Amino acid sequence: MGKFGIKKMKHVEKNTKYTETHEWIAVEEDVGTVGVTDIAQRELGEVVYVELPAIGMQVQAGQEVAVLESTKAATDIYAPVSGEILQVNAKLKEESSLVNRNAEREGWLFQIKLKDQNELKRLMTKKAYLDSLDLLRN
Repeated sequence: MGKFGIKKMKHVEKNTKYTETHEWIAVEEDVGTVGVTDIAQRELGEVVYVELPAIGMQVQAGQEVAVLESTKAATDIYAPVSGEILQVNAKLKEESSLVNRNAEREGWLFQIKLKDQNELKRLMTKKAYLDSLDLLRN
């Protein structure tokens, strides 16, 4: 456990799920750490600004909760599950480039307390996510 009882992120692939909109969520017990995939950050380009959700905010799965701005465009980030925002990656305020350097570890965006673990069932495994990208390319 980290400061204030918030779980420290442990990116464990078997507990990580993916969305069609290129977010990932790594779940440990009832807390999920959320970020964008490495593939998404490459497509976005150099991230220059990150707008993070407010701690304590209640969100629904699919709700816009953050924004990444790059030299190419701005993109909305959606909550992969419903719950309460517990923590945000404050380092991104000063160093938004962490998203580009390490999107699936140090570049995480926020942590959320899951309202319903069953929502994870509608998300993809890494293999299914990568397979979906191959389908889009063909």
